[in-house]
This record gives sequence, C-alpha cells and structure tokens, in this order.
Amino acid sequence: MEVPKIYLETTMFSFYYGQETTPEYRQYKAEARAVFNLIKTGEFEAYTSILATDEMAGEPNQEKQRNMYALIRDYSVKLLYETDEVTRLAALYIQEKAVPESHPVDAAHIAITTVNGLDFIVSLNFSHITRIWTIERVRQVNIREGYKGIGIYKPVEVLDYENDARLHE
Repeated sequence: MEVPKIYLETTMFSFYYGQETTPEYRQYKAEARAVFNLIKTGEFEAYTSILATDEMAGEPNQEKQRNMYALIRDYSVKLLYETDEVTRLAALYIQEKAVPESHPVDAAHIAITTVNGLDFIVSLNFSHITRIWTIERVRQVNIREGYKGIGIYKPVEVLDYENDARLHE
C-alpha cells in the first residue's frame, strides 16, 4: 500500500509548540503532535512549503520559531515551492470564493497540495481551509481544471483515517 502524501499547513507547526492552556487548544496541540508521530513512524510522507516557512518567519517568539523550523528537519518534511500554476490555481480558488480574497496564502497552501498531487492537506485553520464550503468549492475547481480532488482535513480526521486504515489491514 502506498504511503499517503500529506501537506502540513502552517498551523500544524504552530500548534505543536503552542503555549495556550485552554482545554480545546491543548486538544488541538495533542492532535497535531499525534500526526507528527505518524509521520515519524512512516505512516505518512509529509510536505510543507516555502509559504509555511515564510509564515513561520513572522512568529514573534524566536524560540518557537526555531522549534517550528526544526520540525521540518526532524520529521524529514519535504519543502515545496510556489509555481506559476500554483498561483493560477490559488487565484481560481479565490475567484470561486473557496477562500476569501483577503487570505491568498491559504488559497496557495491548498493549490500547492493540488498541483503537487498530494493526497491531502492537514490544517487547524478552521476559518479559511478546513471548512465545508472551502472543501466543496476546491473539489469543484480541481475537477474542472483537470486535477484530482484532495482531502482537506483537521488533525483529528487524519488520526481517524489512520485508525480506520489499520482496522482494514
């Protein structure tokens, strides 16, 4: 069986080292870490992009920033780059209102996942990425443009996916 190729959006790195103490935040942090553990054990092949590292550069806490960059190295996360096709597809996501015009980087994260033929994107961005409207609109654009539909999941859904896959082995 082929190992699923996943794209880690910036929030996955940020939550890994997040300091908030609310129960909900702690749960998201635990889920993000569990996904990284699955990457470490070879259950997923992980990718991110220069867009994510650019966003990490804006982290004001220098120690957290260094730690987020270290996750890329420590978990052998492959780095992808923005291309003209990624820019074009991201613009279509915005034009089709899959992602708000005010969040072009979120559209580009999804487009990088699509253009590079990855299986799904994992994100804790509930406002612009992991929402039903975005998922459906992205699917429509991808099919129309000749791409496969990609999964857009929260970490908990990835963990459920992995548990389901193990049950069917």
